[in-house]
Amino acid sequence: MSHKIAVVGDKDSVLAFKMIGFEVFFASDANEARRVVDGLAREEYGIIFLTEQLGAQIPETLERYDELVTPAVILIPNHTGTNNFGKERFAGNVERAVGIKIM
Repeated sequence: MSHKIAVVGDKDSVLAFKMIGFEVFFASDANEARRVVDGLAREEYGIIFLTEQLGAQIPETLERYDELVTPAVILIPNHTGTNNFGKERFAGNVERAVGIKIM
């Protein structure tokens, strides 16, 4: 069974992903982002790209999916750039997995 890929974020940041074949979902606040991510997880999406700005607003939701193999929720910068939330989460996840800080 192959899993689908979704991109979640504000329209300006995610619309371009539609051109390369990803399914795009718009969210502008924490409640909407949480609802969309949870819905996509129930629909068996394998990878969910989420803008860092929205991810920073829903850390408890991200932590829930950190414990699961799928979906993989991967944070990406939005159209205005990065806030380093994705990089910090990645470093924390690696440190937790291997027991040492590598970044």
